[in-house]
Amino acid sequence: MFNLINKVKEINPLVLHYTNNVTITDCANTTLAIGASPLMSFSYEEVDDIVKVSSSVVINMGTMNSELLELFVLAGKSANKYNKPVILDPVGVFATKARTELVNKLLNEVKFDVVRGNISEIQFLGGLDVNGKGVDSFDDGSDATEIVREVAKKLECVVVASGKTDLISDGETVYKIQNGSSKLKYITGTGCMSTSLIASFLPCTDKKIEAAVMGTLAMSLSGELADKNNPSIGTYKTLLFDNLFTLNKETLEKYALVEEVSYAL
Repeated sequence: MFNLINKVKEINPLVLHYTNNVTITDCANTTLAIGASPLMSFSYEEVDDIVKVSSSVVINMGTMNSELLELFVLAGKSANKYNKPVILDPVGVFATKARTELVNKLLNEVKFDVVRGNISEIQFLGGLDVNGKGVDSFDDGSDATEIVREVAKKLECVVVASGKTDLISDGETVYKIQNGSSKLKYITGTGCMSTSLIASFLPCTDKKIEAAVMGTLAMSLSGELADKNNPSIGTYKTLLFDNLFTLNKETLEKYALVEEVSYAL
């Protein structure tokens, strides 16, 4: 799996983003840092043409914009049409009725390869109470393995839930990533950036769960390494990008804390 860090640089996949305007620059720079190429669009007119030439598609609904709601659906359907891997980031799905309705529409009309959110968002998708937690909330450390596995089975795709322990499941296997830093929650959009990283790895393998693990691990481990000398937050963000850019197989093999758990059917 760690070989994918080299493959993404060799392939240089074109990652098409339909994303929010708060973290769009950081998502583009994250994609570049890992070895892929970002492409951003807010245009209805070019959906079919631009999805056709892309390697993967990100749909991130962080900034709700009435003019773009149908664009997300069209982009997802086009990704399915051209067999492009597509990932959904349901930011704040539980925050408003409009967000919930949009995510339901997307999940009903688009076949996603990966859905990535924080544990509160994933809980909500599973029909569970989230106790009013915010869009940047981190879990309290309790084991949410079964929740993530059940949501993956329900949605019939790979599900990623970020938290103190990152959880990735396809419904049968669960990967637990223990790397990370508490400083990640002080950088706006690290979840959005993780989504971009996963999308960067998706065209590099047929095993979607491995792409999801690698994208999640790249952010968590880079965040951990950036915090090695306890820098202030501005320096930390710079070091986060530096570590993403220099991440290699040797570093992954030395520092990655990844546990794989398989469940018998």
